[in-house]
Amino acid sequence: MKQPIRVEPPDEYNRSLVDHVHPPDWQNPQPRNPYNLVVIGAGTAGLVTASGAAGLGARVALIERHLMGGDCLNVGCVPSKALIRCARAAAEVRQAGRFGVQVRGPVHVDFAGVMERMRRLRASIAPHDSARRFQSLGVDVFLGEATFDGRDRVRVGDHELRFSRACIAAGGRAAAPPIPGLETAGYLTNETVFTLTSLPSRLAVFGAGPIGCELAQCFARFGSEVFLIEALHGVLPKEEPEASEIVKKSLLADGIQVLCCGKEARVESEGATRRIFLESHGTSHQLEVDEILVAVGRTPNLEGLGLEQAEVEHTSKGVRVDQRLRTTNPRIFAAGDIASPYQFTHAADAMARIIVQNALFPFLPFKAKTSTWTMPWCTYTDPEVAHVGRYRGELEEAGVGFEEFTIPLRENDRAILEDDTEGFLLVLAEKRSGRLLGVTLVSRHAGDMISEATLAMVHRIGLTGFSSTIHPYPTEAEVFRRAGDAFRRTRLSPLLKTVLGRLMAWQR
Repeated sequence: MKQPIRVEPPDEYNRSLVDHVHPPDWQNPQPRNPYNLVVIGAGTAGLVTASGAAGLGARVALIERHLMGGDCLNVGCVPSKALIRCARAAAEVRQAGRFGVQVRGPVHVDFAGVMERMRRLRASIAPHDSARRFQSLGVDVFLGEATFDGRDRVRVGDHELRFSRACIAAGGRAAAPPIPGLETAGYLTNETVFTLTSLPSRLAVFGAGPIGCELAQCFARFGSEVFLIEALHGVLPKEEPEASEIVKKSLLADGIQVLCCGKEARVESEGATRRIFLESHGTSHQLEVDEILVAVGRTPNLEGLGLEQAEVEHTSKGVRVDQRLRTTNPRIFAAGDIASPYQFTHAADAMARIIVQNALFPFLPFKAKTSTWTMPWCTYTDPEVAHVGRYRGELEEAGVGFEEFTIPLRENDRAILEDDTEGFLLVLAEKRSGRLLGVTLVSRHAGDMISEATLAMVHRIGLTGFSSTIHPYPTEAEVFRRAGDAFRRTRLSPLLKTVLGRLMAWQR
C-alpha cells in the first residue's frame, strides 16, 4: 500500500503544504496518449516547462514522486530565506546601539516561533506550485515514480505514457562527504534542517559554501554555538578573495568559529553528543556538538529513472546534454540540477524556457542555447555576495586582458548613512571598450542590485553606459555610476587632457 507523504512536524501549515503539493487523495488521470511533452519532476525546471508548454496548447503530462515545488519551495530558497530574514532581525536588534537605539536586556529568539513562521509562509506560497493549479492549466498531473520503458515511453504505476518529447527534471539531493563515523552519528542536510523545532545549542556545519555560510550565520544569530568547517581555505572559496574575506569577518563577528583547511575529520557519538575530531592549520581540534549540518555539495537523482532503457547517457554528475539541452536520445531533454552545473532556481527556470522552445518547435531555424547565457548568482549572507560573468582567475588563465575598477561602499553616501560600509563593487572590464567581463558585488542588497550588471552584460552595455545612467540619490546602486565614471577617466590620455586644458584656458 502506498504510504502517505509526511512532512515534519505535522502541524496545520505542513498539512496545508502537503494538501497542495502532494494531495493525499489525489487520483492520477487516465493517460491521454500520445503526449507532446512528458515532464519528469515538478521542481522549478519541471513546473516552468509544463506550464509553458501547456500554455502554448501542448498536451502535457507532469510526474512527481514527492512534493511539487521541488527543493526551492520545500527545502531550499523559500524556507532558507524566511530564516535569514528572522536572523537578520535578531542581529539588527542586537546592533541597535550603533544607531542610538537602546535595547534593554538580552535578545531572546523564539526559535519555535521562527520555524512556525517559515512553515506558515511556505504553505502560503504552495498553491502556486500545487497539483490542482497545474491541473487547471491543462496539465495531466501524475503523482508517483517515473521509469522510462523505452525511447518514447515512461511508466507511472500502472499507467504507460507515450510521448513525442520528454523532459527530465528530477533534480538532485544533498551529498555527504566520506567522513568516518558521520553516517553512524547522524546529520542534517537542507532536506531535514527545516524540520527542527528546537534550537541546537551547539551546531557543526561541514562546508563553507553558500548554503553552509547562510545557515551557519542564521543559527549563530539565533543563539547556537556554531563551528563552520571547510576543507579548503577560508569561506566561499569560489568567490573573489576580498569578497570571501568580508563574509568571513562578518561570520566571526557573529561568534562563528571558522575552521578552514579542515583535514582528517572523523565523528564519534555518545548519546545525543557528537564529537568531531579534525586538523585545521596544523592544530588538532575536538568539538562537541548536538547537531551536524552537512552542506558540501549535491548529487543528481538518477536512480530508478530507467535511463538505459531510454538510451540517455549519464554520469555521476548528471544527465549529459548539449547546448540545446538535448540528451543522447533526441526525443528527450533535461533541465535543472540533474543536468546543469548551475544549481540555482533561476538557472532551472531559464533552462525550462529553452526546452519549451526547442522541444515543441524543432522546425524553427534558430535554436535556443545555454551557451548564450549570462548567469548571475547570490549568496544571502550578511552582507550578500552577488556575482555575474567571469572571475579574475578565469580571465587570467584564458589570457584575456582586462581592467579592474573597485568602488568601496565606504565611499557611498547611502552605505555610510546605513552604517553598511563593509562591501564593494568590483568590475572586470575589457580594456578598450569597457565591456563588462565579470562583476562582483558585496553589499547587504547585492542580490537586488546585481541585475543592473547582468542586464548590461546581456545587452553588451559597457561601463560608459553606467556613467550616463542617472541613479537616484542616495542609493547604493550609485556604485555602478561611479565605476562608469572611473572608466571614463582612464580614457582621458595625458595628451587629450593637455589639449582640453588649453581649450578651457582659451575660453576664459
